[in-house]
Amino acid sequence: MAGLTSRSLWRLTPVPWRKWRLIQVVNAADAIPERLPRKGVVAVGIVNCPTWLAFDCPCAERHRVMLNLDPSRKPYWSAQTISSLTISPSIDENRRKARCHYFVRKGRIEWVPYD
Repeated sequence: MAGLTSRSLWRLTPVPWRKWRLIQVVNAADAIPERLPRKGVVAVGIVNCPTWLAFDCPCAERHRVMLNLDPSRKPYWSAQTISSLTISPSIDENRRKARCHYFVRKGRIEWVPYD
């Protein structure tokens, strides 16, 4: 994740073909903006080695998702942002109203079908 920089929010107008992307790196979770643009992800920590990713879920509720990137704490995810955002493994949250289970691959959401 080397070379990440903050980008101006004015360039982040929502367009249907826009992919999920990293929009900002902040030093602490308290600095995450309360409102994030659709398909916008914020990294928390130092630029070269962030420890968290924060974004609003792509479901209809748009609840906040915080993913741990630190391998010393379980569970943890890895993220690649070189060309477009890829997060692995999948994100799976059981909410009271619904279950959100999806992959973020090459900046696109791939929902996992329910059995």
